[in-house]
Amino acid sequence: MRKVKKPVFFIVFALILIFAASVFFGFSTYYGDMNTVYVKGVDNIRFGIDIKGGVDVTFTSPEDIDATDAQLDAAKEVIVQRMINLGITDYESYIDYSNDRIIVRFPWKEGETNFDPEAAVKELGETAQLTFREGYEVDELGMWTGVTKDNIILVGSDVQEAYAAYVQEDSGSMEWLVSLQLTDEGAKKFAEATAKLYETRGVISIWMDETCISSPQVQAVISDGRATITGSFDADSAKQLADKINSGALPFKLVTSSFSTISPSLGAGALEAMVVAGIIAFAFIAVFMIAVYRLPGAVSVIALIGQVAGTLAFISGYFGFMNGSILTIPGIAGIILAVGMGVDANVITSERIKEELANGKTLDGSIESGFKRAFSAILDGNVTMILVAIILMGAFGTPDSIFSKALHFVFFMFGPSTAGTIYSFGFTLLTGVVLNLFFGVFCSRVMLASLSKFKAFRNPKLYGGGVKHE
Repeated sequence: MRKVKKPVFFIVFALILIFAASVFFGFSTYYGDMNTVYVKGVDNIRFGIDIKGGVDVTFTSPEDIDATDAQLDAAKEVIVQRMINLGITDYESYIDYSNDRIIVRFPWKEGETNFDPEAAVKELGETAQLTFREGYEVDELGMWTGVTKDNIILVGSDVQEAYAAYVQEDSGSMEWLVSLQLTDEGAKKFAEATAKLYETRGVISIWMDETCISSPQVQAVISDGRATITGSFDADSAKQLADKINSGALPFKLVTSSFSTISPSLGAGALEAMVVAGIIAFAFIAVFMIAVYRLPGAVSVIALIGQVAGTLAFISGYFGFMNGSILTIPGIAGIILAVGMGVDANVITSERIKEELANGKTLDGSIESGFKRAFSAILDGNVTMILVAIILMGAFGTPDSIFSKALHFVFFMFGPSTAGTIYSFGFTLLTGVVLNLFFGVFCSRVMLASLSKFKAFRNPKLYGGGVKHE
């Protein structure tokens, strides 16, 4: 402790303030409409659906299908591709192999006012199996039968690419269609089929799942690997069909076992309320610590600023070597609880310093002994919280997270949980408590030891004592 020099306080204080400012504001530059982010700030934090609003859905396989792991993997990949096609890139998707579940979460699209979550979920779970069939023979229910049932010309895997297009009709109106580029094998099969059917002006019916979407008459032999799907399309429906074809077919039709949405306004209101409450609570804590514990209290407030800034840095992805984490409302509660642990650590230390001064020790001896005596109690409480946070992250985290893998032998029978909000609570609690050990113990100690070297701060009354001891 005697090796700590006077300037150390100002160095540590300045570093904490600079760090906190960089975390809150970040650093980015604009060139035209392009925004380049060099240091992520709080504006770059990704909020969970309970704050931003969004959709939480769990898909399962039909009761009569015992899905294999490979089928579930394939279904997940199709769902991910379909979300990308829908413009949804900020999503979570993972598999519960034990219960044949696929859990998907995605927030509302930025600035989107007409987004229909139910339609999006329905589109994600559709099988979208594309088939080209010979003829158009159907039964009374409209299902394929006869030649149409037995003669499949092409399937979805024979299509290399699909995209929406339109042609100008003689009347001047536009007819939307889906244009297909076939694979080499698909082109060969399609050329043989059109050559056969062209002679009789036969029909090739095009089916999406069990619905016939078009049944054009063969007007020419198509050997260049290009085909079109015509029907009652508009721009949106043509694009949706092309997207489904491009994303591939699900191995089975998914069943929506749970579905919930949260409006953006509800989540934003909760976020604003919690932020305001947090600021007010921090202000009261600062006043209380300074009024009751004086100089150690003021130092603890500085340390708490560093702790909160550090937690937000881990959440936002401030550190380039690791990704950020989604912040949910329980995650904000985790930050507040970690701040409470930080306050508790500083209260214990300040009380120990007061006790040492009351026992007649010198100021330097009281500070050194006070931190040493308090450390074991602080460490016990923080380790307990760290263990709780790790268990929460292991139980409620995605299967590919570190703690989920480490604790898989305990929680494997439950499968992945849909309560990702609890994972955020564990993450913020863990980071906050670990940072408390750095800022609340180490930084507080060196700052207080440094201040005690100044003559103006040698009065024991500033540390809770009553009599001056040199």
